[in-house]
Amino acid sequence: MGFNCGIVGLPNVGKSTLFNALTATQAAQAANYPFCTIEPNVGRVGVPDERLYTLAKLAGSQKIIETQLEFMDIAGLVRGASKGEGLGNQFLGHIRQVDAIIHVLRCFEDDDITHVDGKVDPLRDLMTIETELMLSDLESLEKRVVAAGKKAKSGDKEAKEFVDVAEKVLKLLQDGKPASMYKPDKNEEDVYQQLQLLTSKPMLYACNVSEAEAATGNAHSKAVFDYAAKNGSKAVIISAAIEAEVASLPKEEQQEFLESLGLKETGLNQIVREGYNLLNLLTFFTIGPKEAHAWTTTQGSKAPQAAGCIHSDFERGFICAETISYKDYVECGTEAVAKANGKMRLEGRDYVAQDGDVFHFRFNV
Repeated sequence: MGFNCGIVGLPNVGKSTLFNALTATQAAQAANYPFCTIEPNVGRVGVPDERLYTLAKLAGSQKIIETQLEFMDIAGLVRGASKGEGLGNQFLGHIRQVDAIIHVLRCFEDDDITHVDGKVDPLRDLMTIETELMLSDLESLEKRVVAAGKKAKSGDKEAKEFVDVAEKVLKLLQDGKPASMYKPDKNEEDVYQQLQLLTSKPMLYACNVSEAEAATGNAHSKAVFDYAAKNGSKAVIISAAIEAEVASLPKEEQQEFLESLGLKETGLNQIVREGYNLLNLLTFFTIGPKEAHAWTTTQGSKAPQAAGCIHSDFERGFICAETISYKDYVECGTEAVAKANGKMRLEGRDYVAQDGDVFHFRFNV
């Protein structure tokens, strides 16, 4: 299990270029005109994690398997998308499939690349997209509330619960606020998830700047960061052009190239880190001589649920988890030494998985 991110934005902001770079493919045709991308391109990439490589070296693992991150490159939305403009309904449907949204905003000036509104203004672009998402949610939810309301009047308990939550969220949307501003209590959480609203999805703003401004950002990216901070969102600075160059280099040359530009890491690393934070994910490991494997689960998952990320049989027949923390594994150097020093623990069904745990699951099916 990794997570699925949809890359959205207006046409010509660098979405497909970023997608190509992040997935190190040329699956998405990058061209200087709107609606170049019609069907969403999907790419899976390994999530870089230095801990995995360290553990693999200590264990002498023959194979390294990173946890996976999936990107979906969604065609450029335009004003009026919620009413079908620019094939908007089709593209909005693609966004409903993803777990989180990476909103690419053009924060660079280039007379050779057309902007659909004639001028670079990332905050205007941001509001254009988010207004379309809200309008789509509003239209969808209004119809569903009417239908559920009829059932609720006939005594349907589930329909009544749905209407109670949906009407509160609907009020936010009618006031021009995203569904993410609604904070459901424990009893409402399941119903809220059933709403499947576009504006309830975690959002990460990716400020696409020129190569020269990748290390420092610019006035455009600062405006986006300020907006994100005020609205409880996150933003990162990336340069799609640099990401494309890095992807074309041999791995051993990539870090030197980044450092020559004053950068410590790639945009992919930033997006992965912030994406994990957005979705409340954590990584655990299974390590052995044959392979070192990273896995992803949600924060708060108990040991059986973590085991289920590997195979449903592991969860169904869960007995216990032999557990070593990453820190203890590295300090001891091997699993055998960790076990001899009392650093390996037997954890049961109620153990909450921690980021960096090294597991061996015992199960019986």
